[in-house]
Amino acid sequence: MPNNYIHRTIEAKLDEMYGNFPSILVTGSRQSGKSTVLQYITNNKNQKINEVSLDDINERIMAIEDPEGFLRVHGVPLIIDEFQYAPNLLSYIKIKIDDARKNEMFGDGTQVGTLYYLTGSQIFETMENITESLAGRIGIIDLYPLSTREIYNLPEEIFIPDIDILKKKQPLKYEYMNNVFDRIFRGSYPELYKNNKISLEAYFSSYLRTYLERDVRKIINIQDEPKFMKFISSMAARTGQEFNASDIAKDIGVDSETITKWTGVLSNTYIIFLLQPHMNNNVGRIIKRPKIYFMDTGLACYLTGYVSSETLQRSAYSGQIFETYIISEIIKSYTNNQRDPRKHLYYYRDNNGKEIDLLIIHEDNIYPVEIKKGANPGKDGIKNFDVVNRFEMNCPNGIVICLTKDIHAIDENNYMIPIEYI
Repeated sequence: MPNNYIHRTIEAKLDEMYGNFPSILVTGSRQSGKSTVLQYITNNKNQKINEVSLDDINERIMAIEDPEGFLRVHGVPLIIDEFQYAPNLLSYIKIKIDDARKNEMFGDGTQVGTLYYLTGSQIFETMENITESLAGRIGIIDLYPLSTREIYNLPEEIFIPDIDILKKKQPLKYEYMNNVFDRIFRGSYPELYKNNKISLEAYFSSYLRTYLERDVRKIINIQDEPKFMKFISSMAARTGQEFNASDIAKDIGVDSETITKWTGVLSNTYIIFLLQPHMNNNVGRIIKRPKIYFMDTGLACYLTGYVSSETLQRSAYSGQIFETYIISEIIKSYTNNQRDPRKHLYYYRDNNGKEIDLLIIHEDNIYPVEIKKGANPGKDGIKNFDVVNRFEMNCPNGIVICLTKDIHAIDENNYMIPIEYI
């Protein structure tokens, strides 16, 4: 691999799966580094492996029209990039795997190992076909773009707000606010860190064009592409806010049902994460709408028209994009360690106006988390934390993630935590 390869947290899990699953699937947004990390793992095993991308129209046609011939031509082991373009391949892959298993058991005893490595950037169609065809024959890993810990080559574990755990954690290097917003503005796609000279405008323009042509049009029939682009820009402007289909529909000029459908597309192609509200019978009326979070802050900044990190930092958008950055980093810490963030991460808001940015559930504990752009939010950051007392769960402590330089106690149960500890 080239010297500028950036190590990924999922390498450990891929290494564990290697040889133990006859097929491995890495799913994630386009250009998140799926095929690169697979190449790294297989190269480290000194395994000769073929690779084919179904973005190539000729390969795609062959995979669709003659799947058996396609697999015979390319042999095994084989990486198939963007395999969702030819979902019919899965039943033929199943046959190849079952034949190899029979040979191992009743034939010459050759171990099956890992025969096929798949990547895909569309989760719903992909998962449905995988469940039907390769159940029990495949290991599955999700991959978002780079986390900050991956960028700086630091160990990455799931983010747990327990103060005793945080005090033992290796923090990121302390940076001034300007540098933090430079990173937020740049985003987290690997290519932007392999090639520092690349124009952000050129990169994101090309990314969106590819995304529309190869992902969105495959999933839905967009009759008015400018409206879809206006929609995704409107969603970027609402990152960190509650999803309200009716409000967005009015801005775009389509109906709410279309907005809900398009939002599903963004979620299922890993562009956004919908953070669900925490439901509890012991509290009052709870807002039930999810909150929108873009999983790449650079893409969100591009879509909302910011041209520099300086203008971003001074803007009214800075608070919500800062929150988006923190939430997306925490989400990545869970997915990178093969934990489903939907089972651990929530937010809280009720009709009385009480809101908590993030609730993290770990084992039998619940931790309230607030996110503030300032360096000394004080007790204002914990004013709603008392809500968790009604959840009938143990709450060891709460935290406010902010731009403070060191860990500080706010009171006996709550702490200010520098962003370097995410």
